[in-house]
Amino acid sequence: MKRIAVVMGGYSSESEISLKSGRVVLQNLHQSNYETYGVVIEKNQWKVVLNNQSFPIDKRDFSFTINGQKMTFDGAFIAVHGIPGENGELQRYFDDLSIPYTSSSEKASKISFDKGDCNKLLKEHGVNCAVSQKIHLDDAIDIHDLVKKIGLPCFVKPNSYGSSYGISKVYKKSELTDAINKAFVFDNYILVESYLEGTEVSCGIYNFDFDIKTLPITEIVSDNDFFDYAAKYEGKSSEITPARISKKQASEVSSVSKQVYEILNLNGLARVDFIICDNIPYVLEVNTVPGLSKESIIPQQAKEAGISLKTLFSMAVRQLFD
Repeated sequence: MKRIAVVMGGYSSESEISLKSGRVVLQNLHQSNYETYGVVIEKNQWKVVLNNQSFPIDKRDFSFTINGQKMTFDGAFIAVHGIPGENGELQRYFDDLSIPYTSSSEKASKISFDKGDCNKLLKEHGVNCAVSQKIHLDDAIDIHDLVKKIGLPCFVKPNSYGSSYGISKVYKKSELTDAINKAFVFDNYILVESYLEGTEVSCGIYNFDFDIKTLPITEIVSDNDFFDYAAKYEGKSSEITPARISKKQASEVSSVSKQVYEILNLNGLARVDFIICDNIPYVLEVNTVPGLSKESIIPQQAKEAGISLKTLFSMAVRQLFD
């Protein structure tokens, strides 16, 4: 029986959400033909949590010892959102140890995690994205020029953060400085992005069995001004699957999702977020380790597709050994 580490936690403010995702994966993989262990990653330690006991991970070979027996892993299911699970660090670590993992490669994860660079690359391949400007903490910022380029309203967000942390919707030029400072709390780079009015949707995608497939598309209707943290995780939104969009729009979203998947050379389970504006889908963000908690979009889409989480996660792990 293959021994699988379900890796969760991480070093960012997304760690609590990651722990929820990891628990869902554990609950469902436990029913499959795998010996699963929850591995919690924190800055000060990595540990296996088993029956309310903790066993430290030896980072030299990603092993742990229980009852005097050294245990190693055949593969890893990565459920770490943010750093180090989505920026390529964890992938590089597992590559060095020749441990297969369920996510995109170090290179693909790194480019997808950087919203500004990712959008730039996608635009070069003809994919529609919002007008945006990536700004470093030490850059001189001309608010007037920024508004002239991006327009108002606009969004200001950390460049490499998920779960809508640090994001603001800005209506007035006078609000930009505070929004920029808020985003810089989370990241040394931020992204100022034009506002696109339309229907927000999200498309899950995977390549299990070496065939790229999309899941039913979800429409996101926020009770708040936009899909912020409260809307995502505190029930202040409606997530409608399948989305209330035309067959033509759904086909286009699915097609562009596959295009993005191939351009970025993604692997495993991912999610692409869009705004459909004037019947054109604009890519907002690419998630290489999408949320898998009960509140998350992927489980809803899998249910609509008639795919149990046990089946979905088992397919992800089986691919490691095919």
